[in-house]
Amino acid sequence: MAGISSESLAAAQEKLEAKLPGATLTLAEELFGILGLLDSDAGLMRALTDPAREASAKAALVSKLVGGKVSADAEQLVASLVESRWRTSRDLGDALETLGATVVSAVAENKGPGLAGLEALESDLFRFNQTVAANHEVQRALQEPQASAEAKSVLAQKLVPGMGAEAKVLVTQAVTAPRGLRPAALVNRFMELVAGRQQRWIAEVQSSRPLTQEQQKRLQSSLNGLYGRELKINVNVDPAILGGIRVTVGDEVVDSTVTTRLTELRRKLAV
Repeated sequence: MAGISSESLAAAQEKLEAKLPGATLTLAEELFGILGLLDSDAGLMRALTDPAREASAKAALVSKLVGGKVSADAEQLVASLVESRWRTSRDLGDALETLGATVVSAVAENKGPGLAGLEALESDLFRFNQTVAANHEVQRALQEPQASAEAKSVLAQKLVPGMGAEAKVLVTQAVTAPRGLRPAALVNRFMELVAGRQQRWIAEVQSSRPLTQEQQKRLQSSLNGLYGRELKINVNVDPAILGGIRVTVGDEVVDSTVTTRLTELRRKLAV
């Protein structure tokens, strides 16, 4: 996904974040259900991504289709999606799939403590893909076009005994609605989203020299207070940065290294 579609997805994910602290798996299942509805009707998908159609008209069409059948949050999220512009109809579907998987990841994240919920979800998805990769008969069964969605879902869940509720939602989506991919390939995509969510809990710290225990303790306390959660801190020593530290948490970077300050100074002097 690129260009205008990438921008639209980023805007949708920002709106979704506000709903994630209290999100449930029901919201994810509703989003996946709406995705199935759109994927089953090419004409409807074209209408919802038609750049010549007013955004309000597309949102109204969504309300007409799902209003009263899903939660207000699900309806609002999808209405907001179709109001945005998309390069292709496929991009809209991919974005809706991403939002559904993000909700599942957030539900696992909220279970905690710390990274535990996300790590459990990642482990379940990994075990599923390992089991599928090792058995060609299972691969054929999960891709059999004549098999019912229910039969595929039941089989998939048997492959990983004790699979958590969050993993069940994602695995079921992957085997019943892979959208042109192999189920394992879609599960890999979901694992990438989970891994991205995990990065919000990991602070990658670069320092010109090893930090003392007291320095690490102060840094840990400061970062936990800044981000409002108990972060895992990985410290890497890099003499090339000369002095100071660089902290990366997810997409955010706090840079107080000497190298960066010298580069900025040179840039200003060159103006």
